[in-house]
Amino acid sequence: MQRPLAERSIFRYNDSMKVNTTNEALLAAAREAVSAAYDGERHTVGAAVLCGSGAIYAGVNVWSLHGACAEQVALGCAAAHGETDFVKIAAVRGKHGEEILPPCGNCRQMLADYAPECEVLLPGGQTKKAKDLLPFAYHAEF
Repeated sequence: MQRPLAERSIFRYNDSMKVNTTNEALLAAAREAVSAAYDGERHTVGAAVLCGSGAIYAGVNVWSLHGACAEQVALGCAAAHGETDFVKIAAVRGKHGEEILPPCGNCRQMLADYAPECEVLLPGGQTKKAKDLLPFAYHAEF
């Protein structure tokens, strides 16, 4: 019997792994989130964030009038576990999470606020710092 996603939402990454292995680990966690989503009829997105501790937290988008993006859910999951050092994030969509997505505008703003130095995995395997994805970002005071 497979464990519930809540128990599987934290993965461990070994610091000695290569960068592309990091991408593979993030994508695998994001794809697992997509496959576990209960709302498969809509455009489900899964995301995963690697933290400085080596933990990877996964999230899936939540559909509602005021829903939440997968990146926001993954960051929230990490923050709920006391994480504040966000190293890299990736998001995917598709029945099996086959398409890598760039973050939407709201996610870009959240990343600029909470994780400006975080690397964002983009389509084609390229990465950019979160702060570079939203020039002239509004910065909230926390």
